Amino acid sequence: MPPAERREQLIDAALTVILERGYSGVSIEAIARTAGVTRPVVYDHFPNLATLLQALIEREERYALAQLAEFVPEDPGDVEPAALFASGVRRFLDAVASRPATWRIILLPLEGTPTIVRDHVEQNRALIQSRIEDHVRWAQARLGLTDSTDPVLTAWAIRSLGEEAGRAVLTDPERYPPERFEEFITPIMRRLWAPATAP
Repeated sequence: MPPAERREQLIDAALTVILERGYSGVSIEAIARTAGVTRPVVYDHFPNLATLLQALIEREERYALAQLAEFVPEDPGDVEPAALFASGVRRFLDAVASRPATWRIILLPLEGTPTIVRDHVEQNRALIQSRIEDHVRWAQARLGLTDSTDPVLTAWAIRSLGEEAGRAVLTDPERYPPERFEEFITPIMRRLWAPATAP
């Protein structure tokens, strides 16, 4: 197997071990057994467990941020605000459903999650919170609603709803599919972003 593919296989194996046994169950031996290789093969690619886990964190973070950039773009464009936020939540939930292992680490942290993982999650949560705040201010300015709602709390509510919906999609996907949340949130966003009317 080419070195790059082997590295990905070992990272996948580490992720599988974490999801099945928690961080306390992660070891070079467990990763090697899951990947179907010997310990020396693991050490050929990662000098120690910490290096392997760092590679795992960085890879899953890249996946998550790439998906986040799609449904919380820097430039919202010319879309209607209600559609922007409703479709953003739906696309986020589709992303969660498409990469459940990645999003389990983020939305359903396991007991014993290392500080470095928690720090990465919080940094990215703050980044998304800030971008949603920018979108809220953009929507308020576009619709003449600058005095209507607190942009920070509005963004916090939208992000929190998305995260809770993501947890539901992960833990009970048959009961809580992404389209159910889209149907729920669309009329809420329409009311929230109803254009200001002249007195």
